[in-house]
Amino acid sequence: MPPDARQLLAQGAMQRAAALLAQHAELLAAEMEAGALLDDGGPEALRLFATLVRATNGDDWVTVGNA
Repeated sequence: MPPDARQLLAQGAMQRAAALLAQHAELLAAEMEAGALLDDGGPEALRLFATLVRATNGDDWVTVGNA
């Protein structure tokens, strides 16, 4: 695989991982607010984390092929 294609795939994978981290932080925050998990001020911190992850990765997701 050419180096450019490998770099593009790696970048896409990292962006997808960041999106999943942000999504999971939001889910954890919702679970805490619903009382399913212990809340020690976590929902606000998790939402801030999710916002920061999204802000640093932007909306220019890379799509490379289909698997």
